[in-house]
Amino acid sequence: MAEDKTISCVADVKAILGEGPVWVEREAALYWVDITGRRIFRLSVEGGAVTTWEPPFRIGSLVPRAAGGFVGGTEQGLAWLDPAAGRYEPIADPEPDRPGNRFNDGKTDRRGRFWAGTMDAREAEASGALYRLDPDLALARIDDGYRVTNGPAFSRDGGLMYHSDSALRTIYAFDIGEGGAASNKRVFARFGEGEGYPDGMTVDAEDCLWVAFWDGWCLRRFSPAGECLAELAMPVQRPTSCAFGGPDLDRLFITSARRGLGAEALANQPQAGGLFLLAPGVKGIAETPFAG
Repeated sequence: MAEDKTISCVADVKAILGEGPVWVEREAALYWVDITGRRIFRLSVEGGAVTTWEPPFRIGSLVPRAAGGFVGGTEQGLAWLDPAAGRYEPIADPEPDRPGNRFNDGKTDRRGRFWAGTMDAREAEASGALYRLDPDLALARIDDGYRVTNGPAFSRDGGLMYHSDSALRTIYAFDIGEGGAASNKRVFARFGEGEGYPDGMTVDAEDCLWVAFWDGWCLRRFSPAGECLAELAMPVQRPTSCAFGGPDLDRLFITSARRGLGAEALANQPQAGGLFLLAPGVKGIAETPFAG
């Protein structure tokens, strides 16, 4: 398809902290959350209808299960989620000793394992960690010492994982073994004052990494070597994450936030907190449902 960099707002939901977009192929719909506003959204590509649910706790991310419904990271730990059925069932809380933490971003890898990070809800302490939930519900702490976890995203072959500490303006890369072991943590990219904070991310079919930049007014696309290949300006200051979707996975959906923006800023970006859409000229990779 031809490249079209026109960005449009397809759901002006005014999320306080919109996050976690995920394309659900079986429904031909995009789901995402408003973490702070305690909302789950669903956009149907047929007709553009938006459905909203109000869960009983804050949800940082959700991904579809092969068995139906979703698994997600919440302020109360990991949970089964089925908003249409009103089901919100805890699985495990790996951090009873860190009551100030909540789960933030999360994704499945190419083998259907769920990876999700926690963070200090006040964004003050480096008390966050990265976890892996296997299909048999075994839970492992993979890395520790994060202030604001974001990502992860996985290379096309699943052998590489990207994960960020947004507060440090740093994206890391890990090697991922077949059994899910993460090793060889290294800096993939680091950003300076004025460049924004790397937030949610996804990988395209050409194995390049797309990253939303909080306070950066943009998305950036990086090669596997860390070279910035493109920068796409956004009409909002705080884009938060991105995901490919549509029947051909040739559309890029971008969530955003209005948290912390004053009246003047919101007057200049009235669609802050909305869901945006563009045709980037490259396709995404079908996400693997959680296998558990």
